[in-house]
Amino acid sequence: MNIKIGQLLLNSGIITNKQLEKALSKQSEDGSKLGYHLVSIKAISEEDLNKFLARQQSIESSNLNTADIEEDIIHLITGDIARRYEVVPISREGRKLIVAMTDPNNLFAIDDLRFSLGMDIEPHICASSMIRKALAKYYPDSEALVPIDENGKVQNVNTIHEALADIDEEGIVENSDMLMGDEVFESMIIQDDEEEEIEEDDLDYSIADSPVVKLVNSLIADAVRRGASDIHFEPFERYVRIRFRIDGVLHEVMRPSRKYRSSMVSRLKIIGGMDIAERHLPQDGRQKILVGKKFVDLRLATLPTLFGEKVEVRLLDRSAVILDLEKLGFEDEPLKEFRRGIHRPFGIVLVTGPTGCGKTTTLYSALTELNDIGVNIMTAENPVEFNLKGVNQVQMNSDVGLTFANALRAYLRQDPDIIMVGEIRDKETSEIAIRAALTGHLVLSTTHTNDAPSTINRLIDMGTEPFMLSTSIVCIASQRLIRKVCPKCKTPIHIPEDAFIDAGIDPERFKNIELSEGTGCSYCNKTGYKGRMGIFEVMRVDEDIRQLIEGDANSLEIEKAALEKGMVNLREAALRKLEAGLTTFDEVLRETISNE
Repeated sequence: MNIKIGQLLLNSGIITNKQLEKALSKQSEDGSKLGYHLVSIKAISEEDLNKFLARQQSIESSNLNTADIEEDIIHLITGDIARRYEVVPISREGRKLIVAMTDPNNLFAIDDLRFSLGMDIEPHICASSMIRKALAKYYPDSEALVPIDENGKVQNVNTIHEALADIDEEGIVENSDMLMGDEVFESMIIQDDEEEEIEEDDLDYSIADSPVVKLVNSLIADAVRRGASDIHFEPFERYVRIRFRIDGVLHEVMRPSRKYRSSMVSRLKIIGGMDIAERHLPQDGRQKILVGKKFVDLRLATLPTLFGEKVEVRLLDRSAVILDLEKLGFEDEPLKEFRRGIHRPFGIVLVTGPTGCGKTTTLYSALTELNDIGVNIMTAENPVEFNLKGVNQVQMNSDVGLTFANALRAYLRQDPDIIMVGEIRDKETSEIAIRAALTGHLVLSTTHTNDAPSTINRLIDMGTEPFMLSTSIVCIASQRLIRKVCPKCKTPIHIPEDAFIDAGIDPERFKNIELSEGTGCSYCNKTGYKGRMGIFEVMRVDEDIRQLIEGDANSLEIEKAALEKGMVNLREAALRKLEAGLTTFDEVLRETISNE
């Protein structure tokens, strides 16, 4: 719809092509409405945009810049509702409430307002820039967590401390003396020793107004601020355990009473646009929010367990993603080999590793480097995690038959130069990818294997013929993410010689090297680590490796040949980070396996 509006304004001669391109570029960065950016670059005034939108949609417009709205009218709609639907009440005529909206065609929002207020709703269209200013003016206390989509948006809570204070007023928190300030927040335990069972239908407070809901929202905001990648809401017999995954490691942050698990899950389902009534089947949802100045995508997934539904929330912070191969952690030689592979005119380049090790970021970085006006790049992803400008990205949907294999078949009729497939998980996808590589296309994809050499055997186990693999695969990169030692509390440490020997590491190598670890500080949330970096092993498939593949060699034989040719394995890549003082001895052992 945004692009259509932009094109209409362009066709009407109101804006120029250069202005449209500039606004679209800004929109791709933060996801805001196109009209907001057109106003911000002064391509069109708010008033003129209002009039144009009103004409196009045959609906009345409202100018909030000049509107004098009475206080009792503003109070008809709460701040969280106003921000959820980007709506501002203007005036009331009996049982009819006139509201200004950025999207007057949002029937879900209008029905929700009609039901909750018991009034008829007359929507007027209004430019998003006016709506934003009006929300800041009339609802100034609702800016910590700003929802920007229409389905189940997160309401405002400024801090976890404030949310827990609200909960404490209702008697939910017994150990309130354990509450800490935001800067030193590590863990809070909220216990409730009440023994009686609370039925799902017996909750006697409103989901929309409950302090527990505010707590859920503040947890999401705080997780974003702390750089967490995931939030886990896990129900147990007497409590709900909430954990953040920060730098790849889970940290428990609090334990609300079990009797609030239903309202917490319901709130999360509302955020993700899921069915609140369905409690027996897994569900998936998504949402886009604004925390401070950060736009974050949420991916939510529920799973029925013994004591209720577990909810996992994946946080995708666009501003934290670095799509640059130079900054991912590659050593010089592995990076050179990987670049040699992705700059080949055809063939398959695979990135392997466990879930959450950064494979998608590596592929996106490769596509960013390859992206050029003269190249047709197409991707098949599940899900599409980030928008890459100039790349044709397609979201898979197995419910309608759009699988990786079917997408690949369709792509071959779209004149592609480069194809990225989210994952090769079966024989069918593997064979179509190979066919694409053998007919002059570069194919990038991922698999779930422990290292680069074992990837070959994994694909053969799927049913792929060895001779097809040997002629199509040009490069395989395996990766892990290891935590970086905190620079603020980094302290020298002595590692006993026996510890090196037990780990299969030559102690002489580190005899004159000062190793360190973090003691824990507020900057790193007392963990001793801050941020992560990649370690990589890159195996080039040359003629010797091809012969081993065709000869049905096992992964150990392939690995031995690759190491003899200079491949840096994951353990060696991690040890080099240790030598450089970037990580710790314990982290090397945690993320890599000794080959000794």
